[in-house]
Amino acid sequence: MAEALEIGGLPLHPLIVHLVVVLTPLTALALVLSVFWPAARRRLGIVTPLAAIVVLILVPITVAAGESLKEVVGPLPAVERHESFGRMLLPWAIALFVVAAAHWAWYRFGRRGVIETRPSLARVITVVLGVLATGVSVGVTVMIVLIGESGAQAVWG
Repeated sequence: MAEALEIGGLPLHPLIVHLVVVLTPLTALALVLSVFWPAARRRLGIVTPLAAIVVLILVPITVAAGESLKEVVGPLPAVERHESFGRMLLPWAIALFVVAAAHWAWYRFGRRGVIETRPSLARVITVVLGVLATGVSVGVTVMIVLIGESGAQAVWG
């Protein structure tokens, strides 16, 4: 019988999955706040892209730990469903990081210079980044809900 990745005798997956479940929506919320609330953008600064990189690092670790746990539990239909949803999270985590980093870099380094030379381009970039940030934030949060619900069904259903 296979052994799951463990910490102190406990399977790693249920331990670190909670970090992903909490940090991902918080990062998405911080990104949306940064889009619509300039004071939040100034206060959060680089924290949002840093949180997004932590999510991006944690997602593959969580998936690997889940695959390890699946070897112990077996290929139950509910576990298979949870796994299929879980595999969809990495592209969303990549997008969350890329958009959060681009949004932060735009306001930190690019916007002021572009406004002075090409104000209409600055508006377009600002709007596009805002739309991308909002879409990615909603998408990644929906994925977390779907993954969490299927995981709860796999464990408790």
